Amino acid sequence: MYNSERLLRKRFRLYQEYLQLMEDAYNLRQTDHALSDFSEFKATKVLNQLNKLKFIIGDTKIQAN
Repeated sequence: MYNSERLLRKRFRLYQEYLQLMEDAYNLRQTDHALSDFSEFKATKVLNQLNKLKFIIGDTKIQAN
């Protein structure tokens, strides 16, 4: 049970990080294209990690604690 809770917390943290990176990429799109692209690249890497966790623990809803 402990490991599954830990994985769910990690998944929630990664999801929050993904949302923040995508928001940053969107906000920077008009002012700094290179930084926007870099933020979107990092968000894509985080999304890849999220998909790996989704495969491991299943597709449960992400809920705020």
